[in-house]
Amino acid sequence: MARTVSRESAAPKGRVPFIAGNWKMNLDHLQAIAFVQKLAWTLKDANHDFRDVEVAVFPPFTDLRSVQTLISADKLELKFGGQDVSQHESGAYTGEISGAFLAALEAEYVIIGHSERRQYHGESDEIVAAKVAAALKHGLVPVICVGETAEDLEKYGPSAVPVSQLKAALNGAAPDANIVVAYEPVWAIGSGQAATPEQAQQVAGALRALLGEVLSAEAAEATRILYGGSVKANNIAGFLRETDVDGALVGGASLDLKEFSSIAQFRKHVGL
Repeated sequence: MARTVSRESAAPKGRVPFIAGNWKMNLDHLQAIAFVQKLAWTLKDANHDFRDVEVAVFPPFTDLRSVQTLISADKLELKFGGQDVSQHESGAYTGEISGAFLAALEAEYVIIGHSERRQYHGESDEIVAAKVAAALKHGLVPVICVGETAEDLEKYGPSAVPVSQLKAALNGAAPDANIVVAYEPVWAIGSGQAATPEQAQQVAGALRALLGEVLSAEAAEATRILYGGSVKANNIAGFLRETDVDGALVGGASLDLKEFSSIAQFRKHVGL
């Protein structure tokens, strides 16, 4: 029998739960339009309150203008953001996307430091920190991804690597920096084997403690910490019961309309 949970435990005061869908390299701009329309309709039909649970999508760069136009024209309550941002302002950086470009498209968020960027594009902690600074400069909210591999976990134990990555990413950030943190254990991403809620809470708690040390107590209390890694509709409620887990960064399941909309409505899974 599933245990019930109060709104306070699922969404601590001052932190609105955040469900974010990272599409990665999937869906062209026409598919993106169709998906966003259907997602908005599905959530509207379910009487979803976006003030109670915020929902955002992170499409490929080629989709952003189409998504922005649709959301703006139809006055949809969905949010959107970029999957990456350049540390450079402008110049001879072929293929790069500056924070100014994303801000001009009215993007609110941008994912930074995803494990796939670290692994496949060689992004160091220093590059991640520079990208965080670039995002903040242009009024974007960076969704800072941190997480350990299975080897890291065995060698250093839980939370050591994510805490180290977050500390480096916040180098030079103002005490009142508006950020989101996403804990994504690399060993869980795409594996079908999610971390347990207790594991996610242990790391999220350590990350929140670090925020208090390097930013401020106020920032630590206000910053939303997400879990990502094989998130599904049938396990999201368990994560959101934890004190320091405020939402999810969803990968593969964000491309499934029924699954993602169900994740966004996690309160219904616990009878709220």
